[in-house]
Amino acid sequence: MLIRMPRRGLILHTRTHWLLLGLALLCSLVLFMYLLECAPQTDGNASLPGVVGENYGKEYYQALLQEQEEHYQTRATSLKRQIAQLKQELQEMSEKMRSLQERKNIGANGIGYQGNKEQAPSDLLEFLHSQIDKAEVSVGAKLPSEYGVIPFESFTLMKVFQLEMGLTRHPEEKPVRKDKRDELVEVIEAGLEVINNPDEDDEQEDEEGPLGEKLIFNENDFIEGYYRTERDKGTQYELFFKKADLMEYRHVTLFRPFGPLMKVKSEMIDITRSIINIIVPLAERTEAFVQFMQNFRDVCIHQDKKIHLTVVYFGKEGLSKVKSILESVTSESDFHNYTLVSLNEEFNRGRGLNVGARAWDKGEVLMFFCDVDIYFSAEFLNSCRLNAEPGKKVFYPVVFSLYNPAIVYANQEVPPPVEQQLVHKKDSGFWRDFGFGMTCQYRSDFLTIEKSLLFFSVNHII
Repeated sequence: MLIRMPRRGLILHTRTHWLLLGLALLCSLVLFMYLLECAPQTDGNASLPGVVGENYGKEYYQALLQEQEEHYQTRATSLKRQIAQLKQELQEMSEKMRSLQERKNIGANGIGYQGNKEQAPSDLLEFLHSQIDKAEVSVGAKLPSEYGVIPFESFTLMKVFQLEMGLTRHPEEKPVRKDKRDELVEVIEAGLEVINNPDEDDEQEDEEGPLGEKLIFNENDFIEGYYRTERDKGTQYELFFKKADLMEYRHVTLFRPFGPLMKVKSEMIDITRSIINIIVPLAERTEAFVQFMQNFRDVCIHQDKKIHLTVVYFGKEGLSKVKSILESVTSESDFHNYTLVSLNEEFNRGRGLNVGARAWDKGEVLMFFCDVDIYFSAEFLNSCRLNAEPGKKVFYPVVFSLYNPAIVYANQEVPPPVEQQLVHKKDSGFWRDFGFGMTCQYRSDFLTIEKSLLFFSVNHII
């Protein structure tokens, strides 16, 4: 068994501990005695704090207390004033934050087509919407005459058809100025944004492709557009899109009220069942009627196939030739959708159009008032359908009038065929923007306008 024995150093360590304790007690006793010797003597008559040798009475302490009280009251008043200022500033900041939030919420309802949505004050948005309300976009305007109408200019992806040519511009050209190119590109992109990401209030249904995928439109689906600028309000854009394998057109109306583009409406237009009654007043000009029927056969019978022709012929001379031409077309193309009205009167275009419109007895129909020397395409017939609306819109296309080919092609022995003459060049013709003879309108509108004699009380597109 192992036992641990105590060490010899333990006794020495205990003695040292008691020695140090005694020294500490001695030092404490000496310090206590020193404090007793240095303490001041006090008695009942001792003076209070102040100047040495002076005694202070009750008045002194009252004055001292009053001075301190005034000091603290002044400090409290200053703090109250600072607190009031901070409260006012806090209230102002709260109002500013609330106003900014309201503007943000209002700005989120606008359309921004450059990646982010514009935030604008509510009064600015109200002004922009008032510009749309004042512009001739959703409602028509009464005009003193046809010359008060602001014409539309048309454009495609590559070309702009211009009315105001001046000395340097051409009737048909690519946009040369960068701002004009950027403007039209932005408008087309905006229209695609509206179609591909419709709002809940848009009058269109989501369509699916052949594999069930969402139908997405791109710039290649853009067919044509129209724009015009009311100089005190803004620019109106009418855009039409169509997929190659679909029959429906997409129509988007945009308006730039000298600011961001704002959507007016987005709708789907089905023209598959829209028949056009082409009304042609005629007298004698049988050779021109032969050329007209050649174009009619190529465009209306072979391509469009939804056309009715009404010919109102004045006089007896040449009537048999016109009947022969119509019968020839009927036998060659199996076309029977025509009406020939004969009037033994002097030629009167207005009278002929009136009789031709009333000769239709199958209800509502879209009419195209046409002259015998007019050449039109299948695309124009679709434009006629897209831009006329019963009770709302009448379409007045601006005709490009060709100069006399004998003068234009005087340096050639024989003028080129008619198809080669149909080009939009400054040397070959001009836009007849002062003529209102060609028009697409519904029969009900024509009869209403005829009765009221307010020919320009509906919205116009030229």
